[in-house]
Amino acid sequence: MNMDLSAIPTGVLVAVGVLILVEIVLDVISLVDLYRRPVAQVVFGNKWIWVAIILLVNTIGAIIYLVAGRKPAAVSEGLVPPAPTSVRAENVADALYGTRKDADTQ
Repeated sequence: MNMDLSAIPTGVLVAVGVLILVEIVLDVISLVDLYRRPVAQVVFGNKWIWVAIILLVNTIGAIIYLVAGRKPAAVSEGLVPPAPTSVRAENVADALYGTRKDADTQ
């Protein structure tokens, strides 16, 4: 089968090129995320199932993984909550410029 690409309108060729690029980018993003994510944070608990879905179901497979295939990371208990912004800002200002003489100690 001999196909002449000049017979296809330029807009269609550009649209197909953009769709191919989007598919490749989505596949790479989802596969890298799957590789870095622990098995405990993957739905079904098996990464090979998701590799097959991502690669065999084209663009929709990557979107399905990114939307529904990932579990949120567990929040670790015992973490110290960050200090209020004003305290951190004062600490940074003190470190840069020295403590103020009229500042009350906390």
